[in-house]
Amino acid sequence: MLVLSILVLYLGIYLNGRVRLLHDHFIPAPVTGGLICSGFVAILYAVADIELSFDMQLRDLLLLVFFSTIGLSANLQTLKAGGTALAKLVAVAAAFLIIQDATGVGIAMLLGEPPGYGLMGGSVSLAGGHGTAIAWGAEAEAAGLVGAADMGVVFATFGLIAGGLIGGPIAGGLLKKNGLHGPEPQPEAGVQKTTEVAAAATPSNDLRPVLDAVLALAICVELGHVVNQYLFGRGVLLPGFLTAMLVGIVLTNVASGLGRRMPEQTLSRLGDLSLNLFLSMSLMSMQLWTLSAAARFITIMLLIQVLVMTIFAMFVVFRVMGRDYDAAVITAGFAGLGLGATPVALANMSAVTDEYGPSPKAYLVVPLVGAFFIDLLNAATIKFFINVITAWAT
Repeated sequence: MLVLSILVLYLGIYLNGRVRLLHDHFIPAPVTGGLICSGFVAILYAVADIELSFDMQLRDLLLLVFFSTIGLSANLQTLKAGGTALAKLVAVAAAFLIIQDATGVGIAMLLGEPPGYGLMGGSVSLAGGHGTAIAWGAEAEAAGLVGAADMGVVFATFGLIAGGLIGGPIAGGLLKKNGLHGPEPQPEAGVQKTTEVAAAATPSNDLRPVLDAVLALAICVELGHVVNQYLFGRGVLLPGFLTAMLVGIVLTNVASGLGRRMPEQTLSRLGDLSLNLFLSMSLMSMQLWTLSAAARFITIMLLIQVLVMTIFAMFVVFRVMGRDYDAAVITAGFAGLGLGATPVALANMSAVTDEYGPSPKAYLVVPLVGAFFIDLLNAATIKFFINVITAWAT
């Protein structure tokens, strides 16, 4: 699985470098390679009746590692500096979740489908992602909504693709239309996404930064699991990546209080690597042939939801966040966050910042909204719409 995912990522990098359309629209490399691989897997199944399956354990670990690197870069001083922007984006996200679910329920009713399927095609699967889709889908099936979990996985999968495809073009259009430019690109600008620059270059033969980074990540993953199990035993359900990120935040700020610095550049490289491999594995493992039965409903729902996201991102998110370069990068991330998942949001922003330069503000507020706030807001929004649908049905 690891070897194939690396080859898929290489393929995406190669094609993005050779195909101008992909490069100019900031399509993330793992999206390019992953889609081609999943298409090949689907053809293999259709022609030779060979079904390939992949072990996802490593992918899940990569997600924990990626969010641990985000937590380890979250210095409290930086959080304080980005407070206003964070509050604005949280408010924008709350409004969008309501719009997304209202759109999904409305489309389902217009197509003669149960409104519950509309929620599965709304924030349950799109903003919530695969984990939320599976969790809420099981609840919906227990309440009598047949196939809700499978439907949720389908929407989450295609939402992941759509979020990765539209974020870059949206940001590129905003930058061109408003005549915006990022800071002058620095060496390794596409790799260095933490909020501070390392104080001095590290000799290439010094393993301490790598060991320090790996140790910190191991602590985040292991201790995050312990915290997650402790909370689970007391009825508090949190995704594993969130507790790993929380441990990272505590760890980096304790280290800062003791006068120790985290190896920012090394952590950033490891974060980029885990993010891209995670996306490659997610997209290459899709089983496209399982989606044919609900193709019409899924297609209509996704097209309209993508249109809603595009309009909301360009005319609401960009303006609320300040109409500047940082706002354009945040808008690209928001498109990935609202349709796919936080890793897609980060991949979208990476595609833009690799070309135009870093945006520390974007890399602060978008992951925090995606990891901390979106699940809480989404749970409240879903509950509200369930109550409305139940009351309407009775």
